[in-house]
Amino acid sequence: MPRGLPRLAVGLPYFCAALVGMMPALADPAAWHQEWPHTDFSRHSVAYDEIVSGGPPKDGIPAIDNPSFAPVSEIRSLAPHAPVISVAIGGEARAYPLRIMIWHEIVNDTVGGVPIAVTWCPLCNSSAVFNRRVGGRTLNFGTTGRLRNSDLVMYDRETESWWQQFGGECIVGALLGAELKLMPMRVESFERFVARFPQGRVLLPPAGSNRAYGRNPYAGYDKAAGPFLHRGIYTGPVAPLARVVSVGDEAWTLELLKKRRHVEVGDLVLSWEPGQASPLDTAEIDAGQEIGNLVVQRRTSQGLEDAVYDVSFAFAFHAFHPNASIHAE
Repeated sequence: MPRGLPRLAVGLPYFCAALVGMMPALADPAAWHQEWPHTDFSRHSVAYDEIVSGGPPKDGIPAIDNPSFAPVSEIRSLAPHAPVISVAIGGEARAYPLRIMIWHEIVNDTVGGVPIAVTWCPLCNSSAVFNRRVGGRTLNFGTTGRLRNSDLVMYDRETESWWQQFGGECIVGALLGAELKLMPMRVESFERFVARFPQGRVLLPPAGSNRAYGRNPYAGYDKAAGPFLHRGIYTGPVAPLARVVSVGDEAWTLELLKKRRHVEVGDLVLSWEPGQASPLDTAEIDAGQEIGNLVVQRRTSQGLEDAVYDVSFAFAFHAFHPNASIHAE
């Protein structure tokens, strides 16, 4: 196994050649046409040699298209500090546990009348919630099985265009250059979600699925020397797998926010409190190391409002914002 890679569990979503010490499969658009007959590969904004296979084929990591939920009062499988992506729109609040997201990565849902895609890429730890409406149509998303900068490349089922999960830009196909609208969300502990939304609902595993929900197939990833399936060069001020909190093209290290607990920059207010487990540390997600809860808000004339933010690994932020600063002090 290549030095620096975590001990990856059997059955992990991304399992490709790195497991046997080989380089990841390189891009070959000419060979992709059989699997992707409807994708317009003549239209692309990134070099194809930046895209690598993660191992699984198209939809090999299955998105959840018809999600089912239960009230928080009925949930027994989540520890108080278990991490969830939470979304509140139009009076509806839903939580998407990372113990489920780690095996599916995308949930196509509608909350408060708004069609959204809830996404999480474990390899770069990027969480993003997008409005699925683009140019007057509603898109449905799946996984391509490809990665760029170790980040999930999604596709829409309507045009089979390819989209970068980090930022939500279409990078290949008919919708090239379109951008998905990012929606405010939080990555927080289940306990905090329940406290904020006692009538909220929680995503359930798909009926009939036998995946090892609650297990981390990337056990030890938090402590790896470098990222999995990443071919870029990282020159940031902190370790490549250090977590950073980003708003647009500006980022602060999680360690800085843990130390200060409260940071204000312009109209931004960032705060940290303990009580959330890392999903990418130990084999059991709920037993992961403490990483805490981030809240990122903006001051407005109506008071504080949740802002769009992400908590990703430093290498991923640097890859997509190579000229941006990461504040570590």
